Amino acid sequence: MSKISGLIETKSLNKQLPSIVPIGAVIGLALLIVLALQPFQRTTAETRDKTQAPAINFTNANLKSSPDLERAMFAGGCFWGTQYAFSQLPGVEKTLVGYAGGNYAKPTYEDVCAHKTGHAETVYVEFNPRKLSYKQLVDYFWTLHDPTTKDRQGVDFGSQYRSGIFYTSKEQKAIAEDSMQRAQKSGKFRDKIVTLIEPATVFYPAEEYHQNFDIKHGSLSCPVPRSK
Repeated sequence: MSKISGLIETKSLNKQLPSIVPIGAVIGLALLIVLALQPFQRTTAETRDKTQAPAINFTNANLKSSPDLERAMFAGGCFWGTQYAFSQLPGVEKTLVGYAGGNYAKPTYEDVCAHKTGHAETVYVEFNPRKLSYKQLVDYFWTLHDPTTKDRQGVDFGSQYRSGIFYTSKEQKAIAEDSMQRAQKSGKFRDKIVTLIEPATVFYPAEEYHQNFDIKHGSLSCPVPRSK
């Protein structure tokens, strides 16, 4: 302390020293935090690019696997079991699990689970209309989940588990609405169906470990209810 005091010749500088040291320490600490976070941010972005397939924009018809196939999207709670159920239908050529109906670009599973993106867990389906009609797909959809529970399927709660149909054309919209009315009048559901029927916009495929989860693991990890 005696050496420091000898360097300070005025009382004004002596009074400023206690305030100067803490400010410099705070600025230094802030810079260290920013530098430390930059590699983490880059790693997160790189991880998204490597584990998630490109988004599917429904304004681009060329993204189908084949011009002979049609596309559909359904949200019915946990997407693992729903994907497995659709993938077993004759006429279904391809399925993907992912996120739709939100307002956040390139969401990860963690983003969706944090309820900050507005996306629903969704199954993308490519099917051959000569073997399987869209009407049959929608009618089957009602047997796979409870469409009367808002933002919930069983023990799963949150908007990501909402019931939804994302139509790709005016024809699909009309078929989905008619099917929902018939399902409501069938007497199978005591409560009102709350399924949202919305236009398909952008579908973000989920991370690779989510794709065909039940087939990879040899069991129905989140089974879906079946109609009698």
